[in-house]
Amino acid sequence: MATWDLSKTKHHIFICNGGSCNREGAEELTQAIRKEISDREIDDIIHTTRTRCNGRCDDKCVAIIYPKGAWYKNLKPEDVPLLVNSLLANKDYTDKVSHTYHGEGFERTDGTTVGIPKDKAKVKKVSKKF
Repeated sequence: MATWDLSKTKHHIFICNGGSCNREGAEELTQAIRKEISDREIDDIIHTTRTRCNGRCDDKCVAIIYPKGAWYKNLKPEDVPLLVNSLLANKDYTDKVSHTYHGEGFERTDGTTVGIPKDKAKVKKVSKKF
């Protein structure tokens, strides 16, 4: 396994590749993000990690940017240049932000669904329906 030198890294993008996101093009999104970063030769400042489900299936395809703590929804490969531009400018790509971190928790943007509560008993009950 590789151990990357992250000393110049300013942004870490977690790209959901869970089931719902994969059905909506997460692989294509992942490759588009990685290609954009490579083409711009900014691999040293933006690192990516492919994840499994991040629990926001209604928002597919999902990416999370750290250390900022911004969650993005409904991402498509055509959004990638704007997303990367926003990172380089240290701003949010506001058209696609679903949640932003404000020191004490995440704030949901208008138009983003609440989702199900993180109550394990309720999650098991909802999961059995699928």
